[in-house]
Amino acid sequence: MYQVIARKYRPQSFADVVSQEHVKNTLENAIAQNRIAHGYIFSGQRGTGKTTIARILARCLNCIQGPTATPCGECASCKEITAGGTVDVIEIDAASNRGINEMRELRENVRYQPARDRYKIFIIDEAHQITNEAFNALLKTIEEPPPWAVFVLCTTEAHKIPATIASRCQHFSFRSVDFEALIQRMAWICQQEGIEADPEALAILAAAGEGSVRDSLSALDQAIACCGAKLDAAEVRALLGAFSLESLEKVTQALANGDSRSMLEVVDELERNGQNLQHFSRELSRYFRNLLVTRVAGADTRLVAASPAQREKLAAIAGAFSEEDLTRYLQLSLDIFRDLQYSLQPRFHLEIGLVRLVQAGRLLPIEQALAGLSGPTRIAPTALPAQAPQAAPRTASPPPAMAPPRGSGPSPFDLDRARKAATRPPDPQSSGANALAPQAEAPPMTAGDPRERLHAYLHEKGNAHLADAVENSSLTIAGGDLNIVAPKSYSLYFKDRGFDAAVREVFGRPLRMKLTTAEAAPEPAPIGIVAPSKTEAEDEVTGRALANPEVRRFREVFGGEVRKVRNLKE
Repeated sequence: MYQVIARKYRPQSFADVVSQEHVKNTLENAIAQNRIAHGYIFSGQRGTGKTTIARILARCLNCIQGPTATPCGECASCKEITAGGTVDVIEIDAASNRGINEMRELRENVRYQPARDRYKIFIIDEAHQITNEAFNALLKTIEEPPPWAVFVLCTTEAHKIPATIASRCQHFSFRSVDFEALIQRMAWICQQEGIEADPEALAILAAAGEGSVRDSLSALDQAIACCGAKLDAAEVRALLGAFSLESLEKVTQALANGDSRSMLEVVDELERNGQNLQHFSRELSRYFRNLLVTRVAGADTRLVAASPAQREKLAAIAGAFSEEDLTRYLQLSLDIFRDLQYSLQPRFHLEIGLVRLVQAGRLLPIEQALAGLSGPTRIAPTALPAQAPQAAPRTASPPPAMAPPRGSGPSPFDLDRARKAATRPPDPQSSGANALAPQAEAPPMTAGDPRERLHAYLHEKGNAHLADAVENSSLTIAGGDLNIVAPKSYSLYFKDRGFDAAVREVFGRPLRMKLTTAEAAPEPAPIGIVAPSKTEAEDEVTGRALANPEVRRFREVFGGEVRKVRNLKE
């Protein structure tokens, strides 16, 4: 009768076990020093060798040459333990024997000495399934068993083992098996079985196991039954329902091109081919994770479970995106996978999720937007074509040479401002603070008048605040007096010491300043400004804040409305 590969090639000694060096070395040293504990807990994910090492430990303790770390495999005890037919090594499935009555029966059985062997070994699989009452019945026996009894509790959920039991046993945590070690193990088995398998096919099988040797060998058994004596990567991938890099690359190509239509076509193709959309979203999350890790750690990292050729391709694709982009895509793909778990319309959720990925790629980081507020080389909105948002879509570049990273052209904010500027009627008012608050209109400046000379001097010195105040005010010189008629929002600027110094420098002598605040006729406030009735102090603070060039630039970029201005010094 046929025996599956996972059972046929089950390790029979510590040397045959894949990985788990920390467990093997500790047990070998304990046997060599005759420091054998009466209770062990083996925990870890499925298929990592917990029950296998428990059986190997039983062979080491009961071998006719033992206790020894290298059982002979030829004596009656070794053969019976391998075949599972010895009376002194008792395996209990705790999933079906979890009650207090079964544990009482086991406790009675412990009292009797081994029939033939040196030790009586109890291997309890899925030990976390035992009830609390059953554990309590077993508690005293595990704490003080007879000298011939050894308990081995195997579990995938160590946190469910009561602390009173765990404190009486030695705990060994089994780790997931390394990707390369899994490939080497399967390559050796294929050689023993006369199977020809290329490295990519073995990489697919190892990735399907997710660190579990048994899962990977079960997938290998299935692939041999499907493909015969030669394992082809494409056939193995189709058998396991995995997705190739080429199919997943369509998503990143659509992201690089900002093409939402291609995303919808990807979902349509999955539906037509009968693919599981949840499985696709899971593989997409793994794909973005591998891209992010490759982007951070490089193509030669061991953190990505893939063949060398696949790692090189992942590195080429990841080079077209920033770490921030890939982090955002990974988070969104995880959200898609979570939503699909409970969705009654998985296609709709996947479609909107993939379109959101494209939209997220168009976003500008807040740091970059804020940095552009004071940048001297920002693109003026009037320099952009009015039809920039309706430009023809970019064509996809051939893989793996992905489209260049975003950021080389105008930002979405500049395109949006250009579109608004093209459809906005001409504004009769001048640009400045009088565009933010209603005020009296200043007369136009003429060449040679005091206001023009003072305005030019302040601009040359880089004092933009005072220059704006002068531009939107009226200045006349009468004898030794400088008469200023200014809107209320600019009145505080003329009390600055820098203004007195500028007057002295421009006119060659100090002048007495006479400031008059102009009251403007009520006009409708521009969109985005809320101007409720306020006290005089509040109006003054608000005017100063709204006249600030950085505040004006911020509102120009982000829009919105100013509801309240508060003086932090108060």
